[in-house]
Amino acid sequence: MMVKNMTEGNIPSRLIGFSIPLVLGNLFQLTYNAVDSIVVGRFAGENALAAVGTGNPVMNIVILGITGICIGASVLMSEFYGAGKQERLKQEVSTVLLSGFYFSLAVALLGTGFSGPVLRLLQVPEEIFKDAVLYLRVIFLGMPFTFFYNAVASALRSVGDSKTPVRFLAFASVLNGTLDLLFVGALGMGVFGAALSTVIAEAASAALCIWHVYRKVPLLQLEKKDLRIDKGLLRLTLQQGSITALQQSCQPIGKLLIQGMINPLGVSTIAAFNAVNRVDDFAFTPEQSIASGMMTFIAQNRGAGKRERVKKGFRYGMLIEFCYWVIICAVILLIKIPVMKLFVSGGDAGLVPIGAKYLSLMAFFYLLPAVTNGLQGFFRGMGDMSITLISTLIQISVRVLFVSLLVPVMGLTGVAFACFMGWICMLLAEIPYYFWYKKRNPFLQEKTND
Repeated sequence: MMVKNMTEGNIPSRLIGFSIPLVLGNLFQLTYNAVDSIVVGRFAGENALAAVGTGNPVMNIVILGITGICIGASVLMSEFYGAGKQERLKQEVSTVLLSGFYFSLAVALLGTGFSGPVLRLLQVPEEIFKDAVLYLRVIFLGMPFTFFYNAVASALRSVGDSKTPVRFLAFASVLNGTLDLLFVGALGMGVFGAALSTVIAEAASAALCIWHVYRKVPLLQLEKKDLRIDKGLLRLTLQQGSITALQQSCQPIGKLLIQGMINPLGVSTIAAFNAVNRVDDFAFTPEQSIASGMMTFIAQNRGAGKRERVKKGFRYGMLIEFCYWVIICAVILLIKIPVMKLFVSGGDAGLVPIGAKYLSLMAFFYLLPAVTNGLQGFFRGMGDMSITLISTLIQISVRVLFVSLLVPVMGLTGVAFACFMGWICMLLAEIPYYFWYKKRNPFLQEKTND
């Protein structure tokens, strides 16, 4: 049984050992859409790339909402595991899987029905509208698979196994890329082929996670008698998960509003924005993964009553975030032009300098979300979800405001400066709250047996 108790052992090695698979797993998750964009851009052209780009913010709202619920559930699972409450852990797993399954089915049905009207509201250009709707509808049909993967992976991570989900995501990523080349490149299926590849790969990763649990992790195995929804745990999960789901959804909602401001600028700008968003996602995600490692570490140790390990885990986690930023800043500055070229064919080469200028600024700005993510990992691990929602709302509101002011004057570069202003305002909310929270929280003040 591949579980890991993070209430004991060397703190930096526990955090790094747990976070690295999370980073790799989330990077593999991102390759689903990035590979779609690269293959579609090179084989199906600029219009198809723009169609995929306009659908992604809508899709991400739902996906991040699902992962938000799973994050809230993971905090409870980690706390139960750290406290040695194995029966409560199983009850939480059952509650999340059953309630989430019904929810994801409803999302799939509603999403396929409302894809067209939503894209109309976003002023998607007529020449790419049909492709954008088709792509989005197929992706929505795969939402139950997305939910099951995230729910089971969260359960595995809550008991310290962050390596298994990444192995299955690696397989699914290779499968997705292979199917993209077959469906889009060889068979000419366009955006439908890209969406179909993503759904098949997501189904594979979900099936593999469930298979692994029933083969090797008795702690999480549910028998027929376990399959019920515990109303008390459902309330707790929704209390924590719904706030996190709202917080997770704020970012893509903001991107959706920003996409609506980008769309009237034309297909070329939409395609460039889609490309740099992919790079941004690859840069941000490891910061979020490190924060998720901090969250699980802190939740397990809080459940075990180990105050000093919680404090040290936070400090080491923030140091890891800073070291990562130094690396990603240097990498982006070195490879910004080759990366942009991945997304375009020869006739669309004018997008490269636009994207490279944007990435030159963002490479330095990535420091700010490293700090905000670290703080949010701490708060989630402590069970305080409200500040993560409030600070994210502040950040995205400021970003959207500055996009509306700067993009008409500065183009895509204005989006980078808008991001900077949003993160600054987010930190102005989170940092004072952190110091206030430390003084007021009884657990952090009470001397415990560490």
